Amino acid sequence: MRAIWRVIAAIPRGQVASYGQIAALAGLPRGARQVARALRHAPAGLGLPWHRVLAVNGRIAIPASSAGYRAQISRLRAEGIVVNAGRVDMRVYRWAPRLDELLWGPLPDLPEETPDG
Repeated sequence: MRAIWRVIAAIPRGQVASYGQIAALAGLPRGARQVARALRHAPAGLGLPWHRVLAVNGRIAIPASSAGYRAQISRLRAEGIVVNAGRVDMRVYRWAPRLDELLWGPLPDLPEETPDG
């Protein structure tokens, strides 16, 4: 889970990434569901920018009737990201990290992994 958390923590303000993209960058190809699980189990103290994580098509993956959905839209818009009908244009806002960014940071320190992770 730590590898996934590190990638999510590195997504810059004003950009987004898909579950699958995060999984691939964390070394877990085809691990999109693991990313969702890691987000659900992330300690609140990590302060991960969870709102920057979207489905591959730019859709918000949280049910539209939930408070989390509204919070995600609000947070994305606060960063200048345009959200229309629960979707973000991935061609415009998708994070495309450079190799040096992935190798050297900014990747914050994270607490030790829990026994179940």
